[in-house]
Parts: sequence; C-alpha cells; structure tokens
Amino acid sequence: MTNGKRILVIDDDSDFSDYVHIVLSSHGYEVRQAASADEGMRILKQEPIDLVILDVMMSYVLDGWSVSRQMRHDPRLCRIPILMVSAIVSAEEDSLFPKGPESKIDGFMSKPIEPNALVRRVAELIAASECGEEEEK
Repeated sequence: MTNGKRILVIDDDSDFSDYVHIVLSSHGYEVRQAASADEGMRILKQEPIDLVILDVMMSYVLDGWSVSRQMRHDPRLCRIPILMVSAIVSAEEDSLFPKGPESKIDGFMSKPIEPNALVRRVAELIAASECGEEEEK
C-alpha cells in the first residue's frame, strides 16, 4: 500500500539508494532511483515527484548542487523539496557547501542516516511543501 507520495533518490551509491528505497517504501512511499545527475533530471522532467533526496558528490564534487540549481531555475521543478545528503563530515569539507538562501535546498542529512530520522524528515518536508501549495490556492 502506498501513500501516493513519490520520492526520487539521486545518488551514485547504489547501496545507499537501495537502503533509502527499502526504508521509504516500507512506509508507503513510491521510490524511484537515479544513479547520476543526468538520469535524475530526466526522471524529474518526465514524472511527478514529491521530494528529491540528492547526494552532494556524484560524478564530480558538487554534482548535487548543480542539480539543485537546475531544479530551482525550472518553473516545473522549482517547488519540489530537496533533501541533500552527504557522507562529508569534516570541517574542511563542510566549507565547500553553500550556506543560506543560495544553497537552494530544503534540508540536509549526513550519511549514514538512521531510518526513523529519514522517514521523519521526508514526511516533514513533504508536509511543509503541501502547506505552501494550499496557501497559494
């Protein structure tokens, strides 16, 4: 049984993508997976998606940031919440990440991600985006 919400995981780490798929599908989400930024953008332009879980580093260092910028500049994709994930935890590497409004993301989680924390954060971001849609109507 699904809850009708579609999540797209864009990450070149198939183990992580599979983990997210198992966790979220067991909570009723329909989960799609993309192994690259290009594949993720193709899916986003072809299918309705309620939330994107996006890895920072894929084929190049800030690949995820590139996807988030593309999404925010596309009128069809700009309202989809983005949960950025990364295994980067050092202070030196953290300085690479854009901060504030220029970051163009809605949430961030460090890998590894505890299952209940992931489910909770996904639900929060989807609920927040739905509230925004209701206010615009």
